[in-house]
Amino acid sequence: MLELEPPDHTRLRGAVLRAFTNRRIKALRPEIEALCDELIDTFPNGPFDLLETYGRPLPARIIARFLGVPEGDWQRLVDWSKRMVAMYQSNRTREQEDVAAAAAQSFSEYIKIQIEAKRATPDDSLISTLLTAHTAEKLSEHEVISTCILLLNAGHEATVHTFGNTVKTLLDLGVSPQIGETFINEILRFDPPLHLFERIAYETVEIAGHTFNPGDRVALLLASGNRDANAFKNPNSFHPDRSDAQPLSFGAGIHFCIGAPLARLELEISLNRLWERKPNLKLLGTPQYADIYHFHGLESLRVTT
Repeated sequence: MLELEPPDHTRLRGAVLRAFTNRRIKALRPEIEALCDELIDTFPNGPFDLLETYGRPLPARIIARFLGVPEGDWQRLVDWSKRMVAMYQSNRTREQEDVAAAAAQSFSEYIKIQIEAKRATPDDSLISTLLTAHTAEKLSEHEVISTCILLLNAGHEATVHTFGNTVKTLLDLGVSPQIGETFINEILRFDPPLHLFERIAYETVEIAGHTFNPGDRVALLLASGNRDANAFKNPNSFHPDRSDAQPLSFGAGIHFCIGAPLARLELEISLNRLWERKPNLKLLGTPQYADIYHFHGLESLRVTT
């Protein structure tokens, strides 16, 4: 979906949107709340990595349910995702490329098995929805698999990084605001999980005195746009009640992130449940951002309750 334009993009995105209805996303709230409580109940008494204990398993298990694959396989999904997204860094090695390709192949074979199961016994999962999509041209198996890869990588990695960045910011500043739409917009503006995304010019266009020609690859610095002083007052300061925060973090136009409503819901619930259950959460040490090119997130988040 990331690489396509209309009409193929329209056909594929329309099929996926059937699974991302507002009704279906809102219906996940009780499930997400229960899962948050289940994970919080497993927190150790001493210091621990909040990302490994809470930030990573939560979106992985939710995306497993959403795809319609066995939830018990969530750790396999995380491992595949981490290996695949290792491709998105400027200094990647041939070994990392081979590992990423092998992970993509393994995940593809796994999804093929799930596809056969859904064909035999359809349900309301994303995979079933894609297989039964009423489009002018039925989605191919390759399109279904590639869409599952996209939703796994984007739906897991970006959500984990947003969660970690948010908790770090709150603990650094010592604030515990009401976490709703306004707050989420501001944290997505202030410390987004994706600093850069690339696009390709399809026609000649001039922007800010620079001419882009067809075929030019353009690196869009989303995080820089989120700190634009022409758009935001005191852009380098975090204000949880900022009313003018309209972040670029989910993109824009026809490629606007299709999973944005689910990501927002997971973030709202996971943070509120965390602060309600563990109000004395404290940061240990100084978290370090991982040395990666595409995503922007922490290596770990050591805390104590």
